[in-house]
Amino acid sequence: MQKETHQEYLKYKRIFKGERMPLAFVDLNKFDRNVAYVASTQQNTGKTIRVHSKSIRCLDLTKRIFEKGGDLYRGVMTISVEETRYLAEAGLDDFIVAYPTVQPSDMALLTGLTQKGVRVSLMADSVEQLKIMSEAGQKAGVVLHACLEIDMAYHPLKTNIHLGVRRSPIRSPGEALALAEKSRNYPGVTIDSVMGYEGHIAGPNDNVPKQWFKNRMIRGLKKASISEFSKRRKEIIDLLRNRGFEIRVVNGGGSGSLNSTSKEEVVTEVTAGSAFYAPGLFHHYKEVSFVPSAFFAIQVVRKPAHNMVTCQGGGYTASGSVGIDKLPYPTLPRGMQLLPLEGAGEVQTPLILHEECPDLQLGDPVFFQHAKGGELSERFNEYYLIQDGCIINKVNTYRGDGFAFI
Repeated sequence: MQKETHQEYLKYKRIFKGERMPLAFVDLNKFDRNVAYVASTQQNTGKTIRVHSKSIRCLDLTKRIFEKGGDLYRGVMTISVEETRYLAEAGLDDFIVAYPTVQPSDMALLTGLTQKGVRVSLMADSVEQLKIMSEAGQKAGVVLHACLEIDMAYHPLKTNIHLGVRRSPIRSPGEALALAEKSRNYPGVTIDSVMGYEGHIAGPNDNVPKQWFKNRMIRGLKKASISEFSKRRKEIIDLLRNRGFEIRVVNGGGSGSLNSTSKEEVVTEVTAGSAFYAPGLFHHYKEVSFVPSAFFAIQVVRKPAHNMVTCQGGGYTASGSVGIDKLPYPTLPRGMQLLPLEGAGEVQTPLILHEECPDLQLGDPVFFQHAKGGELSERFNEYYLIQDGCIINKVNTYRGDGFAFI
């Protein structure tokens, strides 16, 4: 019975016997299952899926999504203009750069990509950004494309409470139209797309075991917010189009809101990224379900007590607000726990073992998941790729290719 309980751990232990640790790997059987699942959520919606590269940060696996996913996958959302150039040179096209930039080096890269015929839109939410883009475009003799970002945050009962990410200051239809109208004064830039990221819908888990009340509360807030911003997004898009703006793309959503975003008539595409690795923070949603596919392994090097082991390294903490949810998630063997006063350490990570945990010896691997998706790639130069119980390849992460774009 115990062997059956720990069958997955024993499988991965066998696969990586003799390999140097720490190591990171992606289980392609699970990765491909996520690719197919994300596609299935949009099968009859008329929407396409844009891959958010920041949650992958591995060229080979980004390409694999398009190869395995079919025609529903179109375009990449990137984190910087430098990353966009890197992916364009690798043969990908149709980009939205998700975060604004104004530095001269990025403007030079952006105009260069546009001159080569690469389809790329840079995020913008202010006149200042549009002006800088216009000046760069005019100097290079091209028209740069901008993606207007609108704020999707929820303000309950029209209060100052802000539920959502702090990104764009553009919120109302009037504010969106005013900025779009001002863009007509800048001949080197044109707004061709609109994005609204509902991070407060796509991010928070709402089906966590043993948290019934909190789950219901989060679902209620999500439902109220979706009702508010879906109407507002439609008003913005309808207003822009009625005023003569040719909006090619209306992008929305994230991995946790694939179903709700796709129901909006004006949305043309949804974004998915973390869904493919399904890291620690993406396990418990009511509307969508992903299979964890990306992991890292560290070796057992000490036994400080009969119910503990200490592993080498492991302190791969995720970005965001400080909290225990940003620590790595001990995954296999099941039932392990980090020590509250030590957590995941820079050079060692102690773990409390479950009473039914298999006997761990020095040198044995312990498997973790990172809390977020692509950030694991910033810790490792390569991913082992496993399929059907065997290592089939190693592929470089961005770091392994010598890049750190952010």
